[in-house]
Amino acid sequence: MGATVKAMLQQEPGAPLEWTDAADPVAGHGEVVVDVVATAVNRADVMQAAGHYPPPLGEPEIIGLECSGTIVHIGDGVEGWAVGDEVCALLGGGGYAEQVAVPAGQLLPVPRGVDVEAAAALPEAVCTVWAGIRDTPPATMASMALVHGGSGGIGTMAVQVLTARGYRVAATASERHHQLVQMLGAEVAVDYRSEDFVAAVHAATEGHGAELIIDVVGADYFDRNLAALAPDGTMTVIATQGGREARVDLLRLMQRRATLRAMTLRARPRHGRGSKAEVIEQVRAAVWPLIEEGLVAPVIGAKLRLQHANEAHAMMTGGEAPGGKILLVR
Repeated sequence: MGATVKAMLQQEPGAPLEWTDAADPVAGHGEVVVDVVATAVNRADVMQAAGHYPPPLGEPEIIGLECSGTIVHIGDGVEGWAVGDEVCALLGGGGYAEQVAVPAGQLLPVPRGVDVEAAAALPEAVCTVWAGIRDTPPATMASMALVHGGSGGIGTMAVQVLTARGYRVAATASERHHQLVQMLGAEVAVDYRSEDFVAAVHAATEGHGAELIIDVVGADYFDRNLAALAPDGTMTVIATQGGREARVDLLRLMQRRATLRAMTLRARPRHGRGSKAEVIEQVRAAVWPLIEEGLVAPVIGAKLRLQHANEAHAMMTGGEAPGGKILLVR
């Protein structure tokens, strides 16, 4: 196996990433090799770089959960794709490199109207949002969804997808990002530092509450989320930035007739029920048309060279993180 490609690698967990030689990816059965044009920074990447989030068994040690680019090699058993196709891909790892091997079931075509570089901002956010909302009841004209972290990579996508699917949307975000979330469709923008999102949601719904809550905070918001939830509403936890352990009052859940859901994306198997391939198939059918109609778009807050991934990680965790996704481009 040669080492003609380069990637951002670590000498040890927690060490800075270094642009250096890496083993050439090989297209195994059911896989293709993608020549990477761009990848995007996700919070999981930052956690892995810090030594706190190792990849699932069988996935590359190289960081990077999504990419866009061009297919350059096709393995056995792959149908429907050809060398030269422009694609974006959901990855278990490997995106911070010049090339990456991808299971064909995790590929998506670059949507019409989106350039191949910008498409790198789509797979992780769209698949996460879709997996979090796909089983929820259809929206009515009065239905409100509350999106936490509305200016982040996941949040900007959630605001758009939920708006396109008929929800009124409230989003928590710092005040400097209120214009962004409102431009994307949020009816209500709440400064999470100084305002009470429970009161804001109840004021916007005449006391009814939100039918759906997409939460990236976790334990710190659990009680307030429940207070903001409408009867028969659904709370979906997709991250735990504010803690993993919450005390649950089951009677309050029962009184609200609430549905509590939690999901993750990276740990899903590649194939079968509940797999990444299943989510990709559903996203292509349900969300890709919204993108091609111009109702949903990648939101890119910053672009850096792939070799500057350490700076991009610092940007994401700093107090002035940009709205939307941070792209790393070749």
